[in-house]
Amino acid sequence: MAATAQTSPAAPIVLLVESGADVPSAARQDLGIEVVPMHVTLAGETFDDGSVPCARMLAACAETGAVPTTSGCTPHDFTVAFDRIHAERPDAHILHLAYSAATTCSYESALTAAEGRDYVTSVDVKSVTCAQYLLVSEVARFLAANPGATVGEAADLARDLSGRIRLGFIPGDLAFLRAGGRLSNAAYVGAHLLRIKPTIEMIDGLLVATKKHRGSMARACRAFLDDFLSKEDLDRSRLAFVYSHGLSDGIRADAEARVREAGFREVEWVETGCVIASHSGPGSFGAAAIAKR
Repeated sequence: MAATAQTSPAAPIVLLVESGADVPSAARQDLGIEVVPMHVTLAGETFDDGSVPCARMLAACAETGAVPTTSGCTPHDFTVAFDRIHAERPDAHILHLAYSAATTCSYESALTAAEGRDYVTSVDVKSVTCAQYLLVSEVARFLAANPGATVGEAADLARDLSGRIRLGFIPGDLAFLRAGGRLSNAAYVGAHLLRIKPTIEMIDGLLVATKKHRGSMARACRAFLDDFLSKEDLDRSRLAFVYSHGLSDGIRADAEARVREAGFREVEWVETGCVIASHSGPGSFGAAAIAKR
């Protein structure tokens, strides 16, 4: 009589993202999400994202006129993270849900560091900041509700969500976008003179300037949110706002009231770390949600 095949239990899964996902500290603890630091350089000094309060960095920018630059995680950063997690949890599989590979070297760095490690899987989720956070936290919730889920199932969910995550934001200071190479000098001068505030959207992993708004930041944020909520059928169960230090309380209150009225049940506010603020500038505002299938 043939022996009955035994199914091995699924290995525990540890989720890993870059600091540019802006995962709130409470969510990191509650959901067990691990974070690898990206890097910021300001006035010739380089520091790990998360090691300096964003408000302090932006204050230094205002005082000195310097604009920060950023760099992705190195292979060494991932080697340190992989070694630490594997030492702490040798039975676990690490699922790295990577910051958009089109915008940084982090994904390639992770692949390099993972060579020879059969316990690491990386997926380019083509998202950044609160969109990447929204995605990784949805995968974490799925794993908590389905403890027998495999790495393949979790990775497939991440890929599905990656195709449906929607992210857009209004920069607080276009000088930061220009310094980061995401806005030409001519476009910066024209936008500054005409008081234009562009919407920046994540499209297939790339940051793309789409609509342009004239007038105050409050007016631009309202126009952006109207467009964000109306142009696609979004899952109303959850929405994440992102903002950088300096955004007015009035804009935040108005935005939350509008999405609550639109039927969103779970609304979160995510403050940028230094990497994202280095591109968006102070007082930026954005939102991420998941499109329905």
